[in-house]
Formats: sequence, C-alpha cells, structure tokens
Amino acid sequence: MSSRFLHGANIFANGIRQHYLRYGGKGPVVILVPGITSPAITWGFVAESLSLHHDVYVLDVRGRGLSSTGPDLDYGLDAMADDVIAFASELELRQPAILGHSMGARIAMRASNRAPGSFSRLALIDPPVSGPGRRPYPSKLPWYTDSIALAEKGMDAEAMKAFCPTWTGEQLQLRAEWLHTCYAPGIVKAFNDFHDIDILPDFATLTVPAMLMVAGRGGVIQAADEEEIKGLNPSLQITRVPDAGHMIPWDDFDGFFLALGDFLSR
Repeated sequence: MSSRFLHGANIFANGIRQHYLRYGGKGPVVILVPGITSPAITWGFVAESLSLHHDVYVLDVRGRGLSSTGPDLDYGLDAMADDVIAFASELELRQPAILGHSMGARIAMRASNRAPGSFSRLALIDPPVSGPGRRPYPSKLPWYTDSIALAEKGMDAEAMKAFCPTWTGEQLQLRAEWLHTCYAPGIVKAFNDFHDIDILPDFATLTVPAMLMVAGRGGVIQAADEEEIKGLNPSLQITRVPDAGHMIPWDDFDGFFLALGDFLSR
C-alpha cells in the first residue's frame, strides 16, 4: 500500500503546542489518541489503513513526541482531555470521531463528557479500568520508567526487545527512536491516574455511540469489568480480539480491524 501520509504540523491549542500527523485527508474525520508512551508516529501503520476511508489526525499527547513538554505542564486526565477538545476546535473539525487506545481511550471519554456535542462517536481500545478499590493495572511503573531512562541515553531495537519481546524489528526500532520524547514525570502522573481516577463512571455519562474493544490476552479488562461497564452503558458495543495483548494492532493487526469493523463510518 502506497503511503497516505499527508503532513505533520503544529497548532497552539489549550495553551500548548500540539503536534499531529495527518493521513488520508478524505472521508469522516478521526482523531487518534495514543496510549501512555506512544508518540503519534508509532501509530502510523494503523493510521495508514484507517486513512483509506477516513481523514485521520494522530496526536502527540502533551509530554510525548513533538508536542509541548516539561515540568510546567499539567499531565492530568482533564488537561489531556481539554487538549483534544481544543485541538478539534482550533482545526474546525466538526464532530470528529475519536479512536483512543489505553490512556487515549480514557482521554476520549473524558473529552466527550466535558464537551457534549463536540464528538460523534468513540472507539475505546482496551482502556485501563483500574482505579480506587479496583484491581491494579497489569503493567508496572518500572516497565515504563526504566525503558524511558535507557532511551534518554540512546538505545537500539535490540535493547528495546527486552521490553517488547514480541514486536517486529521495525516496531522496536521506531519505539527505540522515539521513546526518549516521553517525559518521565508526565508518564508517572498518567500511570498513577490509572489507579487514582475511576474511569467507569465516564461510561455511564457518554451521550454518543461508543464501542469498547477488549484485548483477549491483555488482562486489562476482564469479564467482570465488561459486565459492570455494560450495566453502566447498555448501548455500548463490545468487541474482542482474542489472541491480542494490550497493544492490539501490534499483536493482531487484522484482528484489530476486524473488531473495529465499520464503527467509525456509520
């Protein structure tokens, strides 16, 4: 497939520089919000496929990639949600869909709830449902902080394999190149918010069509969680990718798109 990448750009929105990559340029608009340590460029292979039928904007979440970073920013969930709201407004994107992975799915829900009517639908990809009094998030903080510390010094794909043993050489190389742009204190804040902020009430207050994609081998969302979430939002569509871990499209690219189906185009 020939590249459908259009350009990268920066805008000033919600008081920060927000960097994004745009793919496709035609069809319904989708804002793709990556997870906790995934700069926009690492989702390029997914955006390329989405861009066959969509106008895709992949964000560098604050403290990651080429967006604003450093000790003076708020890295809390509400601030990141407000970034997405301001991003869509600044670019005059009319009711775009959001596809959010992991932390990005939590951001998507919070953005939709904080700005009713701003977004058309949400594809929520394996969001952490840990929180006060709940089962902890399966990944441990040192997995993130140790790898970032190594990346800040400079690491190659072979060294990254210790953290992502099932990834392809190309995926490892890209992560090794870009992980150093993840601001460690911002990552720690986001990780702690997985445990300090209960995201489940956000499911109950969604006013737009939403789908939840569950990784069968991720351990992030379990059957009891699905039942609780379905009770909070009976209209929620739930799909599963049985053989994928939390990084679903990395583990099962075809399964990811099969589970996504035509949800973003309806």
